[in-house]
Amino acid sequence: QVQLVESGGGLVQTGGSLRLSCEASGATFSNYLMGWFLQAPGKEREFVAAISRIGGSTYSADSVKGRFTISRDNAQNTAYLQMHSLKPEDTAVYYCAARWWGMVGPGYDYDYWGQGTQVTVSS
Repeated sequence: QVQLVESGGGLVQTGGSLRLSCEASGATFSNYLMGWFLQAPGKEREFVAAISRIGGSTYSADSVKGRFTISRDNAQNTAYLQMHSLKPEDTAVYYCAARWWGMVGPGYDYDYWGQGTQVTVSS
């Protein structure tokens, strides 16, 4: 019902910045909580950040607090992850996810997932 397409990944040097985008289609975007997750090679998927339906509440993992900011533009059906001060350990595939209902927090029970976008941070 909901299709999510991530973009904005790429190669960046340590200390650089990237902004990931997640465009949603197929449903009313403002009805869904949005989240970002990452998965490094050989590792389990990890929670990064989540944002409420109208953007009034956010929750971020300790590893990215102060560096990454989640936001959304409901008029554009798009969620964003602005990343600053990138480190090599941030290298991973980043996934966007949508959840029909729930509280903003570090949960993994999302209803829809995007295909992922690769972020590589060189040392």
